[in-house]
Amino acid sequence: MEINKKQWYFHFAIILVVVIMDLFADYIYAGSEGFVKNFKFPLNYGRIIIYVATFTTYALNFFVVCPYTLRKKNYFKFALGVLILIIIFGRIRYLGEEVILYHFTGNHNYFEESRKFFFYTFDNSYFALKGILYSTLLYLFFEFASNQNRIHKLELDYNKAELNFLKSQLEPHFLFNTLNTFYTDLIDTQPKIAKDIHRLCELLRYVTYEAEQEFMSLSKEIKFIEDYIYLHRKRFEDTLFLDYNVEGIVGEQSVPSLVFIHFVENIFKHGIINDSENPAKININITENEITVATYNKISSSERYNNSGIGKENLKRRLSAIYKDDYVLNYNQSNDTFTTVLKLPLKYKI
Repeated sequence: MEINKKQWYFHFAIILVVVIMDLFADYIYAGSEGFVKNFKFPLNYGRIIIYVATFTTYALNFFVVCPYTLRKKNYFKFALGVLILIIIFGRIRYLGEEVILYHFTGNHNYFEESRKFFFYTFDNSYFALKGILYSTLLYLFFEFASNQNRIHKLELDYNKAELNFLKSQLEPHFLFNTLNTFYTDLIDTQPKIAKDIHRLCELLRYVTYEAEQEFMSLSKEIKFIEDYIYLHRKRFEDTLFLDYNVEGIVGEQSVPSLVFIHFVENIFKHGIINDSENPAKININITENEITVATYNKISSSERYNNSGIGKENLKRRLSAIYKDDYVLNYNQSNDTFTTVLKLPLKYKI
């Protein structure tokens, strides 16, 4: 989780609240004398050690345990992480009080039997939970605020895209009806051309209507890519050199609509696709939990990819809104070659 300046204020505020509450408790139980004692020498080193242990576990929970467990909704691992944090709290306090402080003062805070590992850890669990609870609540608050912000951005992007789509949509029914007429006229006399027209019609219908949804099944997205490549092969005939490969099971896994076509389009728009010695490549690998799309193509000396292009930035924003940081998107230009890698988790259902 990225922490901005304002969020740091919340952390400092919690630290301040914890300290003030402890000082106030001293005032309640021991009056002004107990309160002032905290600022006289020798200092209350035992409390300082507890603060070190508390805020160490606080930081570990906020920056390590919560992001790697709660973000993935793995509550068992979160509970295990809390148990480990309680042990860490106890070890820090033990080192500070029963080893370092004892070395200078000669006094133990716990009697001998209670310094055993299990009892000492259990006895300190109450103190450890304070920092763990505060950091968990603050993490959940930040996650909620971040999710609300992402949802708001998605809604804005969707509304803009919908408006642009409506502006650019020029009688699609007329277009489809015309293509269907051509298909009907040619199906008997020139069936190959008729099938190509039908394939083009299906491709356009998918873009125009079906892919308006945020998520589509992987099988439909793969078919769309293959139809797109097929029509380009018809266009370039024997001068198109492209290695296209899919490994894994293509099923009803849910993926964001019209994301993969971004990488395929870039090859045809900017790449060299007529070099038989260096064919462009599109590799799609599907595992149980992840899909990887990798592309490779040569680029001409006159072509320069714009790494800050609108398409790339829009894609990044969309993926971040959906997956947060649980995805990989890499672009790399080296000499006369351009490669991309996209990895997405397959854990969302339509």
